[in-house]
Amino acid sequence: MDEKMTALNSKQQRTVLKRLLVYTRPHLKPILFAFFLLALTTLGDVLGPILIKIFIDDYLTLGHFPFEPLLILGSAYMGIQILNVFVSYFQLYKFQEVALKIIQQLRVDVFSKVQSLGLRFFDRTPAGSIVSRVTNDTEAIKDMFVFVIATFIQSGFLLVGILTAMFILNAKLALFCLVVMPLIFIIMVIYRRLSSKFYLDMRERLSQLNAKLSESLQGMSIIQVFRQEKRLREEFGDINEKHYQAGMRNIKADGLLLRPAIDLVYIVALIIVLSYFGISSFENPVEIGVLYAFINYLDRFFEPVNQIMQRLSMYQQAIVAASRVFRLLDEEDVAPKQPLVNENKVKEGKIEVRDLSFSYDGKRDVLKNIEFTAYPGQTVALVGHTGSGKSSIINLLMRFYEFDRGEIVIDGVSIKDFPIHELRERMGLVLQDPFLFYGTVKDNIRLHNQDITDEEVEAAAKFVQADAFISKLEDGLEHQVVERGSTFSSGQRQLIAFARTIAMNPKVLILDEATANIDTETEEAIQTALAKMRKGRTTIAIAHRLSTIQDADLILVLHQGEIVERGTHQELLALKGLYHKMYLLQNGSVEGLENAVI
Repeated sequence: MDEKMTALNSKQQRTVLKRLLVYTRPHLKPILFAFFLLALTTLGDVLGPILIKIFIDDYLTLGHFPFEPLLILGSAYMGIQILNVFVSYFQLYKFQEVALKIIQQLRVDVFSKVQSLGLRFFDRTPAGSIVSRVTNDTEAIKDMFVFVIATFIQSGFLLVGILTAMFILNAKLALFCLVVMPLIFIIMVIYRRLSSKFYLDMRERLSQLNAKLSESLQGMSIIQVFRQEKRLREEFGDINEKHYQAGMRNIKADGLLLRPAIDLVYIVALIIVLSYFGISSFENPVEIGVLYAFINYLDRFFEPVNQIMQRLSMYQQAIVAASRVFRLLDEEDVAPKQPLVNENKVKEGKIEVRDLSFSYDGKRDVLKNIEFTAYPGQTVALVGHTGSGKSSIINLLMRFYEFDRGEIVIDGVSIKDFPIHELRERMGLVLQDPFLFYGTVKDNIRLHNQDITDEEVEAAAKFVQADAFISKLEDGLEHQVVERGSTFSSGQRQLIAFARTIAMNPKVLILDEATANIDTETEEAIQTALAKMRKGRTTIAIAHRLSTIQDADLILVLHQGEIVERGTHQELLALKGLYHKMYLLQNGSVEGLENAVI
């Protein structure tokens, strides 16, 4: 699961906000235009009560109703209100357009970062947690840009405008009203501190829910076969309950510190205004228009305050979500670095592994002083019990992990000195469980590489004898592949993976138990194809079934990360060591096994 995150303090929240606002730089012109429209709407909101105040004090109170001045006054008021409708629409439209563009870029940045991370990161981070960062967390940030920032800015403009108008009407009373400002500030600070903890807990629980859901969907067949539905439901329910409890704690804080607390402060401010006018009436006549304007402004003053407080919850969610997103963007466990520009090319495919040692966790070595050479046209097979280090050699050869002890050299050049695209283009990897993408069979063979023509796709399919089953599909190469190719048999998926590799025409062929899940009849066809594929190519093959690598030029027997035996099939059998024991076990020779030298 995710490493436990602590609640953000005020300084950390400001840092996250500043980093988010960096994404607004490419959109300064539309933002400034939106600010201009916002200023116009604020001006309209402030002028409205002043016009009514003029009508009450100068005309209504005196019972004086001249037609032309009242027509101008009424027309001005209605014109301001109508204009405000249109200006508010365009202002909101512009703010939200910019917000969506910002989130669009942020999602691209996060997705690109995920693709650049090393496999170490994915080894320790559940897929569902990563999905939560890219989807749920960025969605919360989107809400902040779409609703929160626009509301904060608009409310800020309105508050400044209202306070200015209040000071113009009665400076002394306006100062009295400012007494409530510290109370509002205190409520905001308390709410921010509490909600930051609650929203962080909610985001972590939501991330865990996604991780558990992803794990359950990927392992559904195993869950059903081993009747683990009840256990998974209980685990999911437990995480869901903790998410609910975190949500309820936040709802309690919202219910107390948002509108109710602010409404109480509003009542205090209203009492101050009415008391002021009531006491003043004993000495001087009360201007009804001014009283109306002040009460109206007071109501309008607290409306943006309430909006800010209500949006503050969304702001807190967005800041917590952004901190999680930036934590992913700042992840340093990236894929091994390769030179960006380099002329080194894989020409022959000769591989030399020199004194290679490696550890995943920095504590226990999974590879110890590995040395071997694979020449072009040769097949080097890696065999050994589970955990002996076979796949680790492949992982390092493909540059999935960084290593600093020993060396891997191709054609006399360290693999660290090849551009990553050159390595990946010249190495064909076929895994035990091939991955098929949603799309057509042709797309899965070509992998959207437009340099590979339709004729080459067909030739690759024919080369590995995949054309036999592809031709029987309704649309042939245009047949739609569902997610992970679940409607194909394991053998058919493997044949497509072989065709994909052949279409790339690699110099080095890496087979990681490529025939393990294939029936005997299909395996015979693939073994024939493999024999042709290996010609002129350096082949590194991991195999558990020793019958599939008996013709290998060199077989390396690994045990606990070390090469304990090496030679051809016949040479290793003659040694009567670990390879001999494995061979007897697989061929069911109990009598020979009892006499084998271990």
